[in-house]
Amino acid sequence: MVERQSPLEPEFHVGSHGNFEHGVEILLTETRPGSIVQLAAWPGEEKKLIATIRTVTGLTLPDGAGGGSSDGVKSVFGFAPGKFTVADEAEGLAAAFAKAVTPALGTVTDLSHGRTAIRIAGPKAEWVLAKFFAIDFALPAFPVGAGRSTAHHDVFAQIQRTGADQFDIYVFRSFARSFWKALCHASEEVGYEVQ
Repeated sequence: MVERQSPLEPEFHVGSHGNFEHGVEILLTETRPGSIVQLAAWPGEEKKLIATIRTVTGLTLPDGAGGGSSDGVKSVFGFAPGKFTVADEAEGLAAAFAKAVTPALGTVTDLSHGRTAIRIAGPKAEWVLAKFFAIDFALPAFPVGAGRSTAHHDVFAQIQRTGADQFDIYVFRSFARSFWKALCHASEEVGYEVQ
């Protein structure tokens, strides 16, 4: 595996920060997946692409934008009609999809070099994220596995709920440090730990 330098490095300070008088209520980390891939189906080919995703990753994906699935190693979610983000801890996902997705089916774009994955977890994760995004983060409205595509002050973000109180956020590498600093600042109020 080729180790890429993290864009967060100058601002990534391990330890507890902020007001943790009542304990640490937020955990922040960079997950560093080996592969981040965007898939897009041509009109009318969405169901075939969903089946291909299942074949390549083993993950079952509900039909429709926003649906998703995660097994702790691989994750996938639809962020727009016929468009999907797929991440894997291992490298090589783009090559696997390039073999499986024919030009008649859709497109494969390897985003591994251009995205940073940040995980926010803890009992106040929904509360902190609501400071940034006009999205209902409550579990019934944003179930485990589901994903959303949004922006915060021109920082494009794709967010997937990967646990009851855990979210993975994919941002452009060029905005990652700025977004990380804002996320840390927003978490200070409830106490956060960087791992």
